[in-house]
Amino acid sequence: MSDTPDVHQLGQQTALPASPDAATLERVANPHPGTDYVARFTAPEFTSLCPVTGQPDFAHLVIDYVPGQWLVESKSLKLYLASFRNHGAFHEDCTIAIAKRLADLLEPTFLRIGGYWYPRGGIPIDVFWQTGALPAGVWLPDQGVAPYRGRG
Repeated sequence: MSDTPDVHQLGQQTALPASPDAATLERVANPHPGTDYVARFTAPEFTSLCPVTGQPDFAHLVIDYVPGQWLVESKSLKLYLASFRNHGAFHEDCTIAIAKRLADLLEPTFLRIGGYWYPRGGIPIDVFWQTGALPAGVWLPDQGVAPYRGRG
């Protein structure tokens, strides 16, 4: 069992949640709450389903945040993101729902998400959202995902 209170998935065998709503996102105390720094999570193989056709959609997600009092527990984030595999929603809905759920849970100083969706029907859809201004003096690197330029 974990030494961190309110963390129940870490160190335990945990089944994939049936849906994003059924997934449990967990947080842990930030060991440096007075220091502004960026934590980045990258999910280059994110998948969900088109709500109309049921066909799979694929994205490269980059989540950057400046923690306040809380950090997201990474196993719970991994399971939450994986729960979208059988979830039907448009690209914009998936990206913004993830961002808002993290912002509500963590109450970060700053959070941004880039959802770089692979083309379906010849059109890539990239979705970006952030909570506000980055604190002064915090280094936030480029998300490192090349813009879509076709197959040429």
